[in-house]
Amino acid sequence: MNLVWGFFLYTLVGFGLLSIPIFHKTDINILDNLFISTSAISTTGLVTISVFDSYNFFGQLIVMFLFQVGGIGYMTLTTYYLLFTTNKITHWHSKIIGAEFALPKKIQIRDFIKSVIIFTLIMEILGAVAFYVAFTQSGMESIKAIWFSIFHSVSAFCTAGFGLFNDSFEGYSDNTLINTIISVLAIAGSLGFIVVTDLWYRISGKSKSISFTTKIVTYGFLILLGIGTLLVYTTEPLVNNDADGQLLRSFFQSMTAMTTVGFNTIPTGQLSLPILLLVIFLMYIGASPSGTAGGMKITTLTAMVSILKSRLLGQRRISFLKRTIPFERLYVATSTFIMYTSLIFLFTFLLTYIEDFSFDRTLFEVASALGTVGLSTGITGDLSALGKILIILLMFIGRVGVLTFGFALLQRKQEGDEEILQDDLAV
Repeated sequence: MNLVWGFFLYTLVGFGLLSIPIFHKTDINILDNLFISTSAISTTGLVTISVFDSYNFFGQLIVMFLFQVGGIGYMTLTTYYLLFTTNKITHWHSKIIGAEFALPKKIQIRDFIKSVIIFTLIMEILGAVAFYVAFTQSGMESIKAIWFSIFHSVSAFCTAGFGLFNDSFEGYSDNTLINTIISVLAIAGSLGFIVVTDLWYRISGKSKSISFTTKIVTYGFLILLGIGTLLVYTTEPLVNNDADGQLLRSFFQSMTAMTTVGFNTIPTGQLSLPILLLVIFLMYIGASPSGTAGGMKITTLTAMVSILKSRLLGQRRISFLKRTIPFERLYVATSTFIMYTSLIFLFTFLLTYIEDFSFDRTLFEVASALGTVGLSTGITGDLSALGKILIILLMFIGRVGVLTFGFALLQRKQEGDEEILQDDLAV
């Protein structure tokens, strides 16, 4: 519950700041300010207005601050401040961090928080330097390149999808350096701080092996990314118009959906229907828990596949890669799967009822909002006021997590023990 209220408070603060006229280049509707604030704090990147054309430098700085906080988590910043000033961490902070990041038991909160902050700073600084080199090489003036480099480095690492170019990175679709910088930052952020902390444990000698979670996340990410790239490369006409950049564009579209970074180098609205469906699936899955990416998570997909495999083979224990998965983790995975899928169905139903867009574009927008991806077929700015409110709600739910949001809604005091009767159910 505290996690939900915390992100809600930051959203309101961002909304209040973005509503101040001195941060505007032009008149902005109050609902658009709320939309941008929610999109930033949820690191989604869906926009109803142009960030560059609508906000001045200070307004853009506020947007960047919001998706920076949203990317690494407001409780992470608070807890790190406590560790830095008092060298202590309260039980309450540990509990909230545990809710925000599903940590394996072997990883200590203190080490995790430090690795998050240090790794974030290192990657964003290196990314900004690399972007500056790439932008200046492409002809951008130095002063402009400094701000654009910082903004896009933070956005890419936090998989926020916010850009200062109105066509995302379509103008750099054949720029190998810029595509590589975005991909490295997005993959580093989306694979998750669990993987980073785990690798640090292994390198420093605190652990003799890589955790099961890290293996699942890494293997799953590489397999899905490879399949996505291959399918886009072989079936999408939009990437086949230039053989020289075909593989690069195919990889980038799959990567941006899997990491939920939300940048695109080809017009998403012009993708063929089969590839739109593929991108929806990749956005639906997402990347790693405890990273900057959204989506249902690779670990949830792995748990669901494990349950199916065990049922088909008639096995009593549910396992994957010869490791038994604890039932409490399976309960979380199945609950997440049901909640996540139900929300996509419900909000797609509501939007198709109130909007006039085609079903595939509506479904894509819903999957992008809940997965905090930021890709769009171009309908975001044309949504009605009610449609924007629904997308705002979806982005917020996607950031705090479907289960966390569900717990917050259903939380109530238990008035004594309720008698539970056991019965049978045919399934």
